Amino acid sequence: MTLTFDVSDLATKLPELLAEVEAGHEFVIARDAKPLARLTREPEQPDRKGVEAAVAAIRAGRKDFAPTTIDEIIAWRDEGRR
Repeated sequence: MTLTFDVSDLATKLPELLAEVEAGHEFVIARDAKPLARLTREPEQPDRKGVEAAVAAIRAGRKDFAPTTIDEIIAWRDEGRR
């Protein structure tokens, strides 16, 4: 359930709201009963080390192959076409 707080209450309640956000709750900040912003937890960022290792492995594997020409790519595309 999302709770709504008025902007005027934000200054005094921000530390409490942030603790609740860390626990997974979500809040809407409103001005004159009109929603203005949403206070929610930032999504977890993926581990970049795994991605960087995968990219390095792909680049290392590509060194064993000759570069592909445009003519080869076109021939592969047209394979099986009439």
